[in-house]
Amino acid sequence: MGLFKSLFKQTAIYGLATVLPRMFSFILVPLYTGLLPKEEYGQVTIIFAYMIFFNVILAYGMETSFFRFYSKEDNKNSVIETSTVSIFWSTILFLSLGLIFKSQLAEWSGIGAQYVTYAIWILALDAFVIIPFSKLRAQGKSGKYAIIKILNVVIMLAFNIFFLTILPEINERNPNSFLGSIYFEDFQIGYIFVSNIIASLFTFSMLSDNYFRIKWHFNFKLWRKMMRYGWPILFAGIAFAINEHIDKILLEYLLPPNTATAQVGIYGAIYKLGVFMVLFRTAYTLGIEPFFFSYAHNENAPQTYAMITKYFVIFGAFIQLGVVVFADILKVIMIQDSSYWEAMKVLPLIILANFFLGIYTNLSVWYKLIDKTYIGAIISIIGAAVTIALNFLLIPSIGYLGSAIATLAAYSTMMLISYSWGNKYYPIPYDMKKIVAYLATSIIFSVVSFYYFRENYYIGTALLLVFAYFIYKNEKDVIFKVLKVK
Repeated sequence: MGLFKSLFKQTAIYGLATVLPRMFSFILVPLYTGLLPKEEYGQVTIIFAYMIFFNVILAYGMETSFFRFYSKEDNKNSVIETSTVSIFWSTILFLSLGLIFKSQLAEWSGIGAQYVTYAIWILALDAFVIIPFSKLRAQGKSGKYAIIKILNVVIMLAFNIFFLTILPEINERNPNSFLGSIYFEDFQIGYIFVSNIIASLFTFSMLSDNYFRIKWHFNFKLWRKMMRYGWPILFAGIAFAINEHIDKILLEYLLPPNTATAQVGIYGAIYKLGVFMVLFRTAYTLGIEPFFFSYAHNENAPQTYAMITKYFVIFGAFIQLGVVVFADILKVIMIQDSSYWEAMKVLPLIILANFFLGIYTNLSVWYKLIDKTYIGAIISIIGAAVTIALNFLLIPSIGYLGSAIATLAAYSTMMLISYSWGNKYYPIPYDMKKIVAYLATSIIFSVVSFYYFRENYYIGTALLLVFAYFIYKNEKDVIFKVLKVK
């Protein structure tokens, strides 16, 4: 059980590094939805959706390649230096071209040129710290990783609050003061991105010493191997971005112009309520990816991966049911403007979709371990095709509900394909009987709670307790071992 305790500890620390920043950042949801009209919040959502695509492109699979080659190469410094040099110069190239062609990018995307400029700087600063953060994870320095991540979001949150709430009051009381002079009316979206730039600049400053400690040696032969391993992950990442964010962009293009941006804002706000499943999935992924690679040569690896997947499903199923049961309490806390609540009907679909994505992350370990990352790209492209097709098919008739259905369909397709192909190439003895039982019970209870007894917290809590007992009854032996209960 020591292995699982160690893994749990790492995941818990990464969870802290993910949960606290996300909890801080989700304070911004009521702030934004309270201060910004739905149209402007929709515009912010669309800009960040575009940025996700560029985040993937600027990483071009190098992060996962780093973990793979850091675990298998004897000369780990060469891996660090080669990947750092590669990311550094590709980011410099992006920054230069982006600033030169910012007007063309603004015209193509329909986004203001000033916001494009801000986005370019944020993307570049975030790209510069990809390898430094990866090195912290690979070397097990989860504490430092967590502190920097948390401080990043605290700074972003503080400046958002300052620019959007405190600065306007200062300007109103004393417009001739220095702080009053930096206030610009109707610049709320600009202040949001300036806050992000300040936070990203801080993070870069905290990790910039990594660039001074290396010798800047570039191993071209190693780089070619890393690129061969990583380029399918780039395509998989783009496909993932399509699955996760293309719906916000397509909503703007496929809905009537007079309502499109507002609908994006409503959908984007409710999408944020899936935060707890996203947090769990993200924290788990951050903790598990280095472990998968480091444990790959152990003879018990398949059995270990099977057990880890089962407990991921158990935790995820419980979180899914908990969020669904208390969804209407969360909406009041996070989105106080009731005009956004019309999209609540899609929340269970979004939560389940993110749960399926987490299961897919577990199931996808096999193609990374056998160095066939192109299979991941194929699966992700299939998922992206499902996403795009269903969005085009459903958005004109049922709007953002179609986007939610498309997201769920894409991730469930990817999950099933990965399980099927994995059995062929890298068999893992999953306990499918229990996994399906936990998953099905959570989904059935969620449907009953949300669609038949919504806001009836007696029944919802009872269902949650019944599910908890069901887990305890089946897993009590392992629970006692982990907790050292005699």
